[in-house]
Amino acid sequence: MDKNYLSREGYEKLEEELQDLKTRGRKEIAEEIAEARAKGDLSENAEYDAAKEAQGMLEKRIAELENALANARILDEEDIKTDKAYLLSTVTIHNYNVDKEVKYTLVSKDEANFKKNKISVESPIGKAILGREIGETFEVDVPAGKLKLEVKNIER
Repeated sequence: MDKNYLSREGYEKLEEELQDLKTRGRKEIAEEIAEARAKGDLSENAEYDAAKEAQGMLEKRIAELENALANARILDEEDIKTDKAYLLSTVTIHNYNVDKEVKYTLVSKDEANFKKNKISVESPIGKAILGREIGETFEVDVPAGKLKLEVKNIER
């Protein structure tokens, strides 16, 4: 199985979500199933079917989180070098298509949050930035077309 590199903060968030789903989440689903079961014939009970489907999705997410945490390796941000763009690097990128600069922090898929400018190293832009040095100009294919980007700065 592949290693899942995370920041300490990212690891703790996944751990919290897992504990919440195992306790509160499972309890709520069990209550929904019991309530739907109490309404009678299960063969024609849409609420029961919906609750069972929700239970399946909850258990799937729990399994995903357990797997992510089992394969997690916590990176210390102090060990991240700034000579190239690495996982957990914060990279200032100039987008020539819109003549704008933006800062992205490169993270694992489990920590990605586009609203906070945390992009996955598995995304097209994240993959293209990874390993780049300051001053490098490159193109990346995204669903909207080709982007011309330049690495302006790399920091921890």
